[in-house]
Amino acid sequence: MKRPDTIIIASANEHKIAEMKKAFEDYGVTVQSLKDHSNVGPINENGTTFKENAEIKARAVMAATGKPVVADDTGLVVPALNGEPGIRSARYAGDHDDNANNEKLLRELQGKSDRSAYFTTELVYLTPEGEEVTAEGRINGTILTARQGDNQFGYDPLFYVPEKQMTLAEMTIEEKNSISHRGRAVTQLVGKLSEMWQ
Repeated sequence: MKRPDTIIIASANEHKIAEMKKAFEDYGVTVQSLKDHSNVGPINENGTTFKENAEIKARAVMAATGKPVVADDTGLVVPALNGEPGIRSARYAGDHDDNANNEKLLRELQGKSDRSAYFTTELVYLTPEGEEVTAEGRINGTILTARQGDNQFGYDPLFYVPEKQMTLAEMTIEEKNSISHRGRAVTQLVGKLSEMWQ
């Protein structure tokens, strides 16, 4: 597998773009994003798993750009809720409404003794030559009964990490990235690719 000059990140999220640029900076690869490619239309993520949704995104962006793509799908899985919110994490109680999503999660967990949960990220790297590399990152935790922390991103204020004795919302960005599902998935993917690019 040859190392590409450019990789497209299937996202317009500044945080994800910055994270990927940093991850690939030692490999001489230019990282672009959907902000650099306005010809990519809306993508219908109709998969039934995180991996399927990541692949759907990657294929759509690759078809529009003709370049290698990294796409992800991420979500919160709560076993006591039969795996919900799962692939619908961002749209659990409406479209990308973090407050409503958190309120719904708290309602659904009322009276449940098992409040264990995990965040998972699936990353897919696809090339026009048909090469595919996948990676997964996961972090285990517990859903609290009330929010804690100032960072109100997603489900972070309710997601308590036992070994750190705080929620994701109480951590600095650096602390969160060092243990997060996304951080772990990115590290795994870059490790796999760097070996293949030798």
